[in-house]
Formats: sequence, structure tokens, C-alpha cells
Amino acid sequence: MRILELKVLKGPNYWSVRRPKLIQMKLDLEELEQKPTNEIPGFRQRLEKMLPSLYEHRCSEGQPGGFFSRVDEGTWMGHVIEHIALEIQTLAGMDCGFGRTRGTGEKEGVYYVIFSYMEEDAGVYAAKASVRIAQALVDGTDYDLEKDIQEMREIREDTRLGPSTGCIVDEAAKRGIPFIRLNKQSLVQLGYGVNQKRIRATIASTTGNIAVDIACDKEETKALLEAAEIPVPRGTVIRTEVGLDEAIEKFGYPLVIKPIDGNHGKGNTTNITNREQAIKAFEAAKAYSRSVIVERFITGYDFRCLVINYKFICAALRTPASVVGDGVHNIQWLIEETNKDPRRGYGHEKVLTQITIDQFTQKMLDDLGYTLETIPQKDERVLLKPTANLSTGGTSTDVTDEVHPANVFMFERIAKIIGLDICGIDVMAMDLRTPVSENGGAILEVNAAPGFRMHIEPAEGLARNVAEPVVDMLFPKGSAGRIPIIAVTGTNGKTTTTRLTAHIAKSAGKKVGYTTSDGVYIQNQLMMKGDCTGPISSAFVLKDPTVDFAVLECARGGILKSGLAFQNCEVAIVTNVAADHMGLGGINTLEQMAKVKAVVPETVFPHGYAILNADDDLVYKMKEDLKCNVALFSMDENNPRIKAHCGGGGLATVFENGYVSIMKGNWKIRVMPVKDIPLTYEGKAIHNIANCLPAILATYLFRDITIEDIRSALVSFVPSSTQTPGRLNFFHFKHFTMLADFAHNPHGLKLLCDFISKLDYPSRIGVISGTGDRRDEDIRELGEISARYFDEIIIRCDKNLRGRSADEIIELLQQGINSVNPNIPTVVIPNEDQALDYIYDNPKQGALYTIMCDVVARALDKIRELKEREEREGISASHPA
Repeated sequence: MRILELKVLKGPNYWSVRRPKLIQMKLDLEELEQKPTNEIPGFRQRLEKMLPSLYEHRCSEGQPGGFFSRVDEGTWMGHVIEHIALEIQTLAGMDCGFGRTRGTGEKEGVYYVIFSYMEEDAGVYAAKASVRIAQALVDGTDYDLEKDIQEMREIREDTRLGPSTGCIVDEAAKRGIPFIRLNKQSLVQLGYGVNQKRIRATIASTTGNIAVDIACDKEETKALLEAAEIPVPRGTVIRTEVGLDEAIEKFGYPLVIKPIDGNHGKGNTTNITNREQAIKAFEAAKAYSRSVIVERFITGYDFRCLVINYKFICAALRTPASVVGDGVHNIQWLIEETNKDPRRGYGHEKVLTQITIDQFTQKMLDDLGYTLETIPQKDERVLLKPTANLSTGGTSTDVTDEVHPANVFMFERIAKIIGLDICGIDVMAMDLRTPVSENGGAILEVNAAPGFRMHIEPAEGLARNVAEPVVDMLFPKGSAGRIPIIAVTGTNGKTTTTRLTAHIAKSAGKKVGYTTSDGVYIQNQLMMKGDCTGPISSAFVLKDPTVDFAVLECARGGILKSGLAFQNCEVAIVTNVAADHMGLGGINTLEQMAKVKAVVPETVFPHGYAILNADDDLVYKMKEDLKCNVALFSMDENNPRIKAHCGGGGLATVFENGYVSIMKGNWKIRVMPVKDIPLTYEGKAIHNIANCLPAILATYLFRDITIEDIRSALVSFVPSSTQTPGRLNFFHFKHFTMLADFAHNPHGLKLLCDFISKLDYPSRIGVISGTGDRRDEDIRELGEISARYFDEIIIRCDKNLRGRSADEIIELLQQGINSVNPNIPTVVIPNEDQALDYIYDNPKQGALYTIMCDVVARALDKIRELKEREEREGISASHPA
């Protein structure tokens, strides 16, 4: 077996709109295509022995054991690998359950194996491991499954959001607030555009920088609290051993020594009772900070109290990792036994973390005169870590309901004094039932970015949803942090529709970000150049903090490669579905292509609208699977689909009697005559009339965009090489005219030729090319269409031949031309620049040269260069030396 290709789908995609996170593995079974599982001796037994938990997989049988029944009956190895990939992720603490295995349609034995993942890197690892495992099971060789499981656990812990960040993101997602992870650590954007907020762990974009600085300086924090009559331990800041001796002299034992700007207990040593311990503690703290705090050690219990948005939320009693002796077994055995608790897991995968033996453990035991072989007395508690952090095996007990009102007041006051809107307060006291100021307790630290795990997953007591007040603070009730998204897809007309839609929204005062096949624009400023119709470009717009309205062109390639960048949108437009890119990415039929395009309208919110082309059977059929409102557009107001839809009170836009009009039920709102819309070239560019219809309807759906805004925008949207690059761009030379257009498939070229056939030029010459990754018949058809409409043809080649030779493409184009008109004058000039130079040097008087552009920007630059050359030569001729 061979993995031919791996894709990580991160958003709504061809296989599932509701399960965006999928691995797509293209797998060649090779000789195993001829060996279903029931023909491989012992395969079922070896599979069940290695992965007995696969019994829970119901498969198509719909009951436990269903998958094993399929194995007994005989299923193909791609299907087995799908289930293995899901199960090994689940065993590694990532519960995954969605999968599909389908033939690619390319050749026998090649399949797409699809399965869900939680963490991208772990999903990719699972794909490769599942093939190795299946091969070992086929061959009957030994395989170390536990090694893979542990590797995926470690990948999960390295790449996942921590429990604190994760719970905030989960709470936001439950409320429909979108999120974007901005780096591989814990920086996350909640919401889109101007309405976004950011969090890094539990520091929010609302958290003051000064407050964080204060909290990170323990001595400054202590000084502020002490000045406000908050009980704090007596202590001082030192840098030298001399200072340490002076502190010992002043405060006596027991002591606490910790770095001045440490966190998470790093470098902290508690309950120091002699100078030798003090020197070691001093050196440990110096590893994290030049300045070190020495404080009187306060006896009592360790509590963490959480204040969010200056309101007390909860409190937890924290206990360091420890074991309790039984008078029989040694400490090593007790640790191993404690780690068998099913609540303990690797990293953050479970409520509790397994206890590991490290230098801090060894130091704790050394201080007691113990080793791992020591047998503690019965019921003796042996502490194994100096701090009570859950990440080192500590436990927490919720005590929120026991906190005295005076302490609640004090905690909220502390948060205000420091200025932290998300504030963790460490308290050492005998309890919190009585005021800390009266029971001898003290405030030890105030923490920015406090951990939430101890509150959301306490070992004992009530779990607290501490993410809820954070999200409430960032997004007051009723706010989802979103901006309107109009998504545009289809085969042809996407870019013009996107640009016009964005122009209308901008004319209505919106700060628009939009993506097209020629670039990403933020408020009409070009930010990224090139084909920007995929999820990375969409995310670029959604991350921009100046954008309050997004119009996103979503092409086939991005959907198939990674999925969409957004989970939901307000409006989706589908222009049409035609033959283009066929045979690529497993898409071999128009019906499959329609399914790709249908991903976009399927993401529309239930209250939103999918705007579908009623003149296109495949597009119109998409309405059957949609769970949102549907609006239609048509070039024929008498289209029966339009009549039925509007008869039922539906919305539509139509071309009727020379007008573009909005239909609201049986009422008609005439927007304006098409002859007054520059984009339509006085109504000659029929395809641009069609492009206007969904753009008008999409913007009309927003209450704050008026008909007057739409009319004004239609008039001011003048086609040009800057406003609509590569879309009907005319360049008028002295003796001829060039028309540059991105028409790159038969459907698009036919629409372009319909337009130029209405123009008054004595001769029409086509400069055509074929794209190498298209089917033979598609390239031939470009030649056929050209032979029907042009008087002469110049064949050129794209710079990127995409897998074919120039000769092969030229031959296919010529076959198409000759099948229609073998006598048409044809010139072959493979290089595009040379072809344009040829036109300039050998112009035909009054001719229209129609140029099919592949890389629009490069072609336009060359044409502008020729235009400048003509102007220079004209100046030279009028001013001879």
C-alpha cells in the first residue's frame, strides 16, 4: 500500500459541512485491492487482538461489533484503515468517530480514506500509522501499538490549546462566536473583523498591560497590597547571600524563597527551616530571576481564588502531588499505584495529571531524609512537589460556597487594586470560612493568566464554568462578535460578482474586505496579489480588525484542498456550474462539481439566504439540501422556477424588459435599466447582466443598504483594468483594439464570444490558449468555440503548462479548430509576450484582438507596456529630430 497524498481539511468541505476537521488520505491499495479481509488468513483475529476496542465501532451495521462483522464478510483495506485511524486517536485521548472511504474514480484500488481528527498533527500521524498497522496485520508481523499511542499523546499535548484557553474557546463556540487560532501556542482570536477580541491563555485583549506588569513583579504587587491594608507575608527582596543572611536574621524560620517575576511555582521553595535549605532555595530562585523574594512562611492551606471582570467567581483548595503511606509499600510503589487512578492521565487529557518523579520530587524527599525506596508510616502523607499545580500531579477541591463575604469583598478589591480583569489570587490560610485578615492568613501572590483547570475539573466538589464570565465580559449578551459574510462561488462570474457586491457594500458605507482571483483587498487597497480564493485569503480578511463587512470568493481548489475558512455565512451566491477543472481532485462529473460548490450555500445560517441561479439545473437543485432561506436569480422573469418561487412569496432578481429588477413575491422593484449600468456595456455583455443580479439581491438583503445605494454603486462601477482586472479590459491602440479577459474554460469563452459578436469591428482575432491540467476534450472545445467566432486565431501557451508539453496543448487546440473550420488562418506563437509583440508589430487595421489571459496581472502589464511604447513612438513621430 502507498499513501499518494494527504490533505488536512480545516473547514466545511466536500465530505462534510458540519464536521470540518477531516484528514483526506489518497491511498493506493496496490495488490491488496484483490484481497478483501475475509481472504487474508488470521486477519480478523490479529486485528481484534491488537485493537479489541474496535468492537464498539458500529459501522453500517448500526450496532456494536458491526465493523468486525464487515471484516468477517470481507471489506477492503481502505475501510479498515479508516477505522484504525479513528480508534488509535481515541486511544490517545482524542475521541474521533466520523469516517468515509470512497473510490477516487481514477483507477482500481485507489481510494480516498476520510476520517476526523482533533489535533491536526496527530491526525496526520494517525493516517500514516494506520497504514503501517494495517500492513503489519496483513503480514502477520509484530507491531508496537503503544509507541504510536504515546507519540500521539505527546503530539496532542504539544499542539492542543491548554485547558484554560480551550474552555474559553469552547464556551465562545457554544454561543456561535467564531474563533481563529493565531499561532501554535495560545493566542486566539474570538470573533471576526472589527468585532474581534483576543485571548492569550487567560489574558484577554481587555486586560491592562500595566496590571500584568504589576502582577509579574511580586514585590511591587506586595507593596501595593500592603499599602491598601491587605494582609501579606512579611518579607524582602534580595540579590546576594549577604542579603539572604540578613533576611534570615530579620524574619527567622520557616521561610519561603521565590523569584520576583516567576510564575506557575517555578523556582519556589517553601517551609525552609535551616540555612542549608535556604542557600539551595536561593540558587533555585536565581535560575529564574536576578532578584529573589524572601518571606516568612505562612502555615495553612493553599487556596486559589478567581476574580473575573472584578467579580468573585470561585475558589479552590489546592493540594500538592502526594502519596499516603500504608506502612507496607515504598514511595515508588505508592506513586505508581496513585497513577493508576483512572482520573489521572498524560498531560491535560484527564481531570488529574500523572505524578512524575523529577528534581523537585527528589529534593522534597531529600529534605525528609527519604528515598523512593522508603516505606512511609501508615496514613503518613508524603508531599512530592513544592507547589500545588495540577500540571505536576496536584489536586483541587472546590470551596466556593464556603468563602466568607469579607473575603469575597477583599478578593474583588485586590483585583481592582492591581487592575486585573482576569485575576487569580493565591491565599495561604487555615480556611476561607473566616476572614483572612482575622485567621492569620495572607495573600501570597496575584496572578495574571491564572489557570482554569483546577476550577473546571476539580478532583472534588462542584465544577465551575469559569469561561462563561470571561466570554460575558468580552461579548456582552446578544453579541456574537461576527461581521456579515457574503460568500460567492460558481464556475464563472465569481470575481466580477464579488467585486460588484463589495463595491455596493462600500458605497453604502461599509468597511469591506474581499477576496478575488486576482488578490485580497481591504477597503479597496490591494493587500495580497495572485489567486486569493482559498481559505488562507478568507481568513486574512476575517482577521483584519478594520473590516466590518466581508465578501469572499470561494473557488473549487480551496474547498477541495483545505475546506472553507468560515463555519457559517449570512449570504451565499452560486453563479453557475460548468465543466472546468474536471478530472482534478477526484472531481470527474458535473454532479460532483456541483457538490463541491454546494458546500458554500450549505454554510448559510438558518436565518440567512442562499442566492441560486434558477437558470442552471445543478445550481437550482442545491435548494433541496439547504436549511436556510433561498432566493433566486434569472435572466428570464418567465422562468417557471421564478414564477413558482415568487408566487410563494419568495425573493428573486430578474432581467426583464431591459431592467434588472427585484421580485418580492408578486411585487416588482425595478432597480435600473441595464443600458445605464456600465458593467453591461449597454446590455451587450449578457454574462455581466447575469453577474449583476445576485450582487444586487445579496446587498438588498441587508437593511442598512438601500436601493439608492445599489443604484449609485451600479453606475459608479466602471469596468477597467483596475476596477475589474482581466474582465473585459479594453485597450484602444491607434490602429487596433485589444480586449483582455480571464476566460479560461469553454463556458467562459462562449460567454465572451457572445459579447464580442455584438461589437462593431471589421475583424475579430482570438489569442487563445489551453490549460494543461484540463481534460483533452475541454482543450479541444476551446479550439472549436474559437473557430466559430474568430476570423483569425493566434495560439499561445501559458507560462505554467501544468503537466503537459506546449506541443501537446497546441495540437489539441488545433484539433478543435480544424474540426470546425480547417481553413481559418492560424498562427502559433507559444510565448505570450512574443504573441502580444507580434500583434503590435503586425496590426490588422481596425481589428479587435481578444486575448485569453492566464496570469492576468502579467498580461495586463505587457499590454500597458505596449500602450506606453505606442505613446512614446507617437511623440517621437510628431517631434522629429
